[in-house]
Amino acid sequence: MTKEIAKGNQSNQLTRILLIIYLIVLVWIILFKMGVSFSYMEERRINLIPFANGYYTLTETIMNVVIFIPLGLYAHILFRRKSFVWSVLFFFLVSLIAETLQVIIKTGVFDVTDLLTNTTGGIVGYLLISLFEKVTSKPLKVQKILNILASICTILVISLLVLLKLNMLPVRFQ
Repeated sequence: MTKEIAKGNQSNQLTRILLIIYLIVLVWIILFKMGVSFSYMEERRINLIPFANGYYTLTETIMNVVIFIPLGLYAHILFRRKSFVWSVLFFFLVSLIAETLQVIIKTGVFDVTDLLTNTTGGIVGYLLISLFEKVTSKPLKVQKILNILASICTILVISLLVLLKLNMLPVRFQ
C-alpha cells in the first residue's frame, strides 16, 4: 500500500508541474498573444452578448473549448475531493481572470462568449477524465497515462509555438 501512495504522490507531482506549464503557455497565448500586436490592442472593449460580436467563428469557438480541456483534466485529478460544481466555478474563474486581465493590460477583448466556451472546455476535460476513470476503475493508471500524453503534447505545443514565434514554420500569424 505504501508503494501505491508513493506512486500516487509522484504522479501528482508530475501532474502539478504539467498544470503549471499549461497555465504559463495559456497566459502567453491568451494574455500576451505570443508577443504579437493586434490592432484592437489600442482600445479596451467588452462584449457582454454571447456569440454576437460579428467576428466569432465556429473554428474560434472550438479552439476556445479545446484550449481549456487540459484545465479540466488536471483539475479533476488534482482536486479529486472537490465537487463538480466547485470545479466548474474554478474553470469559470480562471477564464474570468484571463478575460479581465486582457482588458486591463490592453491585450484583448473581454468577451462573454470566451467565458462560456472556456468554461465548457474545462467541463469537457473534467468529464472525459471522469469517464476514463470509471471505465478502467484505476484512477492512478489513468493519471499516469494522462501524464505521459500530456508530457508529449506539452513538448509538441511548446515546440510549435516557439517555431511559430521564430517564423520557422510555413504558417505565419503576424
